[in-house]
Amino acid sequence: MNMSMVPAKNYSRGSSRATGLACVGIMLAALAAYHNSFSGAFIFDDIPGIVDNTTIRHFGTALSPIHNTGSSVDGRPVVNFSLAMNYAVGGLRVWGYHAVNLAIHIMAGLTLFGIVRRTLASRLATQRSEISNLRFEISEATSLAFAVAVIWTVHPLQTEAVDFVVERNELLMGLFYLLTLYCFIRGVEKRSQESGIRSQESGIRSQEKRSGFRPLASNLWPLASVCSCLLGMASKEVMASAPLIVLLYDRTFVAGTFREVWRQRWRLYLGLGSTWVLLAYLMMGTNQRGGACGFGLGVAWWEYALKQCQAIVHYLWLSFWPHPLIFDYGTDVVKHFVAVLPQALILILLVAGTLVGLWRWPIVGFIGAWFFAILAPSSSVVPITLQTMAEHRMYLPLAAVVVLIVWGLHRLLGRRSFPVLLALAAVSGWLTHQRNETYRTEERIWRDTAARRPGNARAHYNLGTTLMEPNRSKEAIAEYETALQLKPDYVEAHINLGSLLFAEGHTAEAIAHYEEALRLSPDSPDAHSDLGNALNVEGRTAEAIAQCEEALRLKPDFAEAHNNLGIVLSAAGRTAEAIAQDEEAVRLEPDYAEAHNNYGSDLSAAGRTAEAIVQYEEAVRLKPGLAEAHNNLGGALGTEGHTAEAIAQYDEAVRLKPDYAEARNNLGNALSAEGRTAEAITQYEEAVRLEPDVAPIHFNLALALLKTPAGTNEAATQLEAVLRLQPDNDQARRILAHIATTGQ
Repeated sequence: MNMSMVPAKNYSRGSSRATGLACVGIMLAALAAYHNSFSGAFIFDDIPGIVDNTTIRHFGTALSPIHNTGSSVDGRPVVNFSLAMNYAVGGLRVWGYHAVNLAIHIMAGLTLFGIVRRTLASRLATQRSEISNLRFEISEATSLAFAVAVIWTVHPLQTEAVDFVVERNELLMGLFYLLTLYCFIRGVEKRSQESGIRSQESGIRSQEKRSGFRPLASNLWPLASVCSCLLGMASKEVMASAPLIVLLYDRTFVAGTFREVWRQRWRLYLGLGSTWVLLAYLMMGTNQRGGACGFGLGVAWWEYALKQCQAIVHYLWLSFWPHPLIFDYGTDVVKHFVAVLPQALILILLVAGTLVGLWRWPIVGFIGAWFFAILAPSSSVVPITLQTMAEHRMYLPLAAVVVLIVWGLHRLLGRRSFPVLLALAAVSGWLTHQRNETYRTEERIWRDTAARRPGNARAHYNLGTTLMEPNRSKEAIAEYETALQLKPDYVEAHINLGSLLFAEGHTAEAIAHYEEALRLSPDSPDAHSDLGNALNVEGRTAEAIAQCEEALRLKPDFAEAHNNLGIVLSAAGRTAEAIAQDEEAVRLEPDYAEAHNNYGSDLSAAGRTAEAIVQYEEAVRLKPGLAEAHNNLGGALGTEGHTAEAIAQYDEAVRLKPDYAEARNNLGNALSAEGRTAEAITQYEEAVRLEPDVAPIHFNLALALLKTPAGTNEAATQLEAVLRLQPDNDQARRILAHIATTGQ
């Protein structure tokens, strides 16, 4: 006996108001749970996928996302196009991206509601069904579908997919996956209505013996189903199982047998199956997602499979008890079967139960198949080397778990289950609201991850990256050192730790880390470029130039390497060549404030002060907190005779960086030139305190003190310091001799 899906009596007339209220309830619940998520920062893969993704800047390139980088948009043109739409409307204002993510999630929740409601409201019958005689009233179907959809929508396990912007790929895939099934269901209902099939109290009449969706009105829904499937394939590879799930749904809830499925709707399944061609084409263009997914990438398939035993059972636990939620589980795998024996046994039982269910209890089997089929592309034997566990993978599989929870509570408590279900939704929404706060800043999400997964080197590395500020460098260094203790071959950690040590003045230690990074990864342009910069400070100019040139050989469009090469050439006195490198750096990266600042310095050295001022002003505009640019701009303005403006720039440099001795010395010079001697002395004295071994500052302080009535003795002390540091400074010796002779 075949199953069939038939619209219940007065389906649309009797339920439209309740349906509308349920949809409004789902939207309001989602807004209440996620209203504090809009200010969350771009984090992790958001940077290459959105912030640095030049293909979203113009619609002409929006359907051709960056390739072979491992980025979350690689091979996913629909996702990239949606990000381009965001960029066109609001640039990189993050709230707009969060708003679109939430809108997609709400649409997915509404679609899930439609699927569950229409499935429950239909008459389901089969000789092998465990609920063969169970019928749902329309109102009860709406209530249960609402419970499923609202719990799924506000469940805290969904926060990674919604709050992590670039996981829009998961959201779009999920929406199109659900729409593929929803449109199929609507097509079946439309065909049933047009065929004159009506439900009866005693059973279900046979469907009309003809294949396909022939009437025009009926053809639109199957066409929409195929189009949704096609868009899903261009959103994420997990969509691969969608045609099979539609086929299984058809067999379970509509046709009753696979033979009948094929006889009635073979054209539809050819259409759905044809979307795999697009998926295969897009996958081939990603080169194993930039070396992040596939076989032969350093992770054995069986090690990854064992890890997935642990992962899937953990996902199930989080479905019932969503704590602790972790943003990044790291890249570890399981080497021995014994380590995951309990989880493997649980998984074997669940898979076996699903297979038996497909034969004996098709509805239970379908729910299990939904869970495992959607997880299979990411959680089976194909290694995803950059992320062996991830909570966003449960985005759609969670629906199966929620359906079982709602169904089980309803079977146990009947109508009394609804208050319990609403309470579960309320608690879930509150937990989601709390979890959103963790995504508010990069530091917060990585600090939380490092605390929950202290053995995750990547978490410590990224936390260190968020702390790379002058006043927090010690914290950042500690995090990088922890990352390297956990993973000694972490190239990026060596490079960033080297950069911090270099900024702190520990040049030799920085060079050691850069050289280790190059030993591990000889083709790293970042390591070559940074090493060149450090060697230049050590006076090893020829080696520095060679390193920067190697960085540019490996990556010709590397703006930072052009900038560093410019610095080295400038130090070598090759100003014209340095200017050429500066020009290339700002051409490649017009928003590179440091490059504009260095360009200005080289122009100033070449006597092109007016042009230098333009570059300094651009640097200050791009990065108002760049104290060095303010200091240099002050110097250029002073050269042009704009002393008051120069003082303002020096003041700003000192405000931004109070321990900036050079800026204080320059400010002292400008104040002294304006006759503001007392203020100048204050700046010189602070500069001397900060840099006691810099002779010119002592000399400037001595000259200023000599302008005051009682400053002679202190001036002599400062001149003695100059001669101690520069014994051949004849000018300081003559002034000191004059003081000794005349007393003034």
